[in-house]
Parts: sequence; C-alpha cells; structure tokens
Amino acid sequence: MGIEVGGILGLIVLVLNIYAIVKTFQSGASTGAKVIWILVILIFPVVGFLAWLLFGPK
Repeated sequence: MGIEVGGILGLIVLVLNIYAIVKTFQSGASTGAKVIWILVILIFPVVGFLAWLLFGPK
C-alpha cells in the first residue's frame, strides 16, 4: 500500500512539462521557436525542461 517514488517523480515531471509547454505557448517567441521548444520538452522530458528553464523564451 506504499506510494511509489517513481510514480510521484513521474507526476512531478509531467506537471513541470505541462507548465513549460503552457508558458512556451504564452511567450512572445516566433511560432517556429515555440514548436521546437515544445518538441524538445516532449521528446526529452527532464533534460528538455531544464534546457527550457535555462535557455527558453522568456
């Protein structure tokens, strides 16, 4: 009946990725840049989020 750590970490990654995608949509970046950032976030969930956090559109 214990909660799996992997499940909780997976849920946290999912929430952070959804947040990054929404903020990317709301940014003033060009459409091409938005598409590229969203693909990076979706293909590489953890690394993509960290890259978006450091280098993404503000």
